[in-house]
Amino acid sequence: MRASTSFALALASAVLRGAHASPTPVETWVNTVTQVSASDLSAWAPYTQFARAAYCDPSKIQGWNCGEACDAVPGFTATLTGGDGDSVQYYFVGYWPSQNSVVVAHQGTDPTQFESDLTDADIAQENLDATLFPGVPDDVWVHKGFADEHAKTAAPILKEVNSLISQYGATQVVLVGHSLGGALSELESLYMRLNLPASIHVKGQTYGTPRVGDPNYAAYFDSQVSDFVRINNELDPIPILPGRFLGFSHVQGEIHIESTSDAYKCPGDDDATDSQCTISTVPNIFESDLLDHLGPYQGIYIGTIYCT
Repeated sequence: MRASTSFALALASAVLRGAHASPTPVETWVNTVTQVSASDLSAWAPYTQFARAAYCDPSKIQGWNCGEACDAVPGFTATLTGGDGDSVQYYFVGYWPSQNSVVVAHQGTDPTQFESDLTDADIAQENLDATLFPGVPDDVWVHKGFADEHAKTAAPILKEVNSLISQYGATQVVLVGHSLGGALSELESLYMRLNLPASIHVKGQTYGTPRVGDPNYAAYFDSQVSDFVRINNELDPIPILPGRFLGFSHVQGEIHIESTSDAYKCPGDDDATDSQCTISTVPNIFESDLLDHLGPYQGIYIGTIYCT
């Protein structure tokens, strides 16, 4: 385990680790800021509803009876639910027949408490567990809290995913989550890619996701997971945390919502300075709006109070 004990040490660590050679990405993300099409905007809705449903009590998910979120994705069958919403975040796994896909969703957390946790200057990082992430380089570091939370549920989720792939002949695994759930789903995207056959497509889509690891983690993730987007809403501060000066970096795949019908794909991992992208729009937490963390994501709000 390693902790950033001061601004100077954290900054030095980030520079040194960021200087390591990076793998070549499997698929290049956009090179310049690009407006998202109307058809792509509308196609997000089912994934957003899955992320919304992850906040619902497992008793409602088991029969796919969680209200608007469940109604919006008919035909889905949840086969595994878990968590207590406290020591272990809620999660569910199930089969989505219209997409011949297995879906894994993770619950987020109270955004006010989460923001406070992520601004702590003494945030610990650790190596990814090579037992869970086979072949991961030893210079890849991630947020210890996120890695530890992911490890709690990794084995039973992977077992269920493999079971559903075998039972239904699913060709894709979809990982979704919001807030802390987004961080867990980002790690889960890499976890699935490293533990499933290459013939299974891995797709990750997250919302309001904080930074998960260091620059080497971002480069390695980009080299392994080719279909991943992380959607940021307007002035949400969570995606700019933990700070880059603490040695953290986002992976590629940023989509920044500027308004209900206006969103942009932003280039690079965590260095898009275009006016439509998060770093320029939300330069610090004092110029942010935490309520934007809850949405709307194309008209859909995500959080415990929206599990109706």
